[in-house]
Amino acid sequence: MRPLAEIEMGIMAAGAGSEPARAAADLLRLGEEVLEHWVLGRGETPTDDTKEGFRLLALHRQGAKGEPSFNACRETCRELVFHYNLIILDPDHPETEKRLRLAGLVANHLYLFVHGKMEEEQLGDFCCSSKPIHANNIINPAPVEKAGTGQPGDR
Repeated sequence: MRPLAEIEMGIMAAGAGSEPARAAADLLRLGEEVLEHWVLGRGETPTDDTKEGFRLLALHRQGAKGEPSFNACRETCRELVFHYNLIILDPDHPETEKRLRLAGLVANHLYLFVHGKMEEEQLGDFCCSSKPIHANNIINPAPVEKAGTGQPGDR
């Protein structure tokens, strides 16, 4: 299994110069590898089972057992499968390039969620807008205050 940093680079590079069906399969596999890290981090062996025909969904199900906050990425996994299906079923569709970009963004979202969840246990309690991370100013630093206009109500 590749390190998470290598998986991130693979997600960023997926689709560059490869045919759409291959790129979609690569993104799906990278999503599986991300979830394998999560499952292994919990001391379990990643499943080879499938759910609704996809290992990604079975890995998500395994990773969510006993960890309700991990369900925050269930729809992300399903969306990655959706984009994969769109590309595989009609690789010559006029919007295939757009669909592939969206699949890459979704795979990256999954990576960011799982990577963040491995660092911050509370991630997912508030979906991807994790209150603990925002409270620590990790994602969004304190806003810069604008100068007032002298009008009533200015802060």
